[in-house]
Amino acid sequence: MAEQVSAAPRRRSQFRGWRLAIFLLAFAAIIAIIIRATVMDFVYVSSGSMEPTLQIDDRVSVNRLAYKSEPIQRGDIIVFDGRGSMLSYGTSNLVLDAIRAVRLAGDDTLFVKRVIGTSGDHVSCCTADGRVSVDDQPLDEPYLFPGNAPSEQKFDVVVPEGRVWVMGDHREISEDSRALLGRPGGGMIDVTRVLGRVDRIILPWDRARDVNQ
Repeated sequence: MAEQVSAAPRRRSQFRGWRLAIFLLAFAAIIAIIIRATVMDFVYVSSGSMEPTLQIDDRVSVNRLAYKSEPIQRGDIIVFDGRGSMLSYGTSNLVLDAIRAVRLAGDDTLFVKRVIGTSGDHVSCCTADGRVSVDDQPLDEPYLFPGNAPSEQKFDVVVPEGRVWVMGDHREISEDSRALLGRPGGGMIDVTRVLGRVDRIILPWDRARDVNQ
């Protein structure tokens, strides 16, 4: 008579294998979330306001540790939460905020701009030759979109402590600090809303490179 072998141990072994795989995937996801929230994040560029430096569909790395030990520098490209400046605060949604935090959905509250002025800087436009100046020194801006003037809009501001003045490289289409003049904060972005500094274009592969600050 042929010996019969029970399939139960094999099924238990397969179940343990699936359970281990699920655990490892969940653990890896948690580690990834922690890294993105504290060390290095990745952001999708959805507008042309930073052209030609950053283009639509670029994926960039954001260094979240950049400003832990040093202040924001003029010329840095930063990612910031635009709620309270570029956007109204609106109604908080904990579920949507959590989904956005782990990048499971697009986040239309994030903005990418270049820092033109930091705390205490006198930023104005325009000089006799049409340039933006900081502390009465005209800026050399080789990153501007070809054919764009430094600014078609005049402004003259002093950046308060704990704020930065930001502008896009594609000045003709960028909605930035200039668009906020007259609102609370006067066009300045609170540094506590800054997520980090853009250090590198990751994708597409043919554009992968460090970003010149």
